Amino acid sequence: MMKRPLLLVVIAIAAVGLDQLIKYLVETGMEMHERIELLPVLSLFRIHNTGIAFSMFSGSGNLFLVVMAAAVMGFVTWLSSRTEPHQAIARMGFALVLAGAAGNLIDRALLGYVVDYILFHIGNWSFAVFNLADAFITVGALLVVVEELLAWRRPVERNPDDRPPGG
Repeated sequence: MMKRPLLLVVIAIAAVGLDQLIKYLVETGMEMHERIELLPVLSLFRIHNTGIAFSMFSGSGNLFLVVMAAAVMGFVTWLSSRTEPHQAIARMGFALVLAGAAGNLIDRALLGYVVDYILFHIGNWSFAVFNLADAFITVGALLVVVEELLAWRRPVERNPDDRPPGG
């Protein structure tokens, strides 16, 4: 049986691989700004993002964004290392956040931009174009929050040695 930390590494590597495969297919199979309707509210739309979420910091330069992404990944790794073994949901969340960040960091380091291609839209309104790596980051962060909310609801386990004096 595979140990949990190794399983999380395998999941993260598979997530990065899937992200990079889809981005490769989009880059080689679609024209820039080409839109392919998949569902009435979902399209593929190829675009390059030279910034981070919602194109923030687009004019900051690639090196700055690579260093910033690496620093954030280091911080998330540190947070992940501080989780307890029973916090499986948070550990999975951190693995997905790191996988998504790695997928976008690979794009930025090799291409100088991130490949985005998922577009949700209703009529003339549309959400920002994003990619699978962004979805991994979002879902991973939500899993970490869920773990924290569940921890608040669990009864506090007391150590018998922590009884108040006279109790």
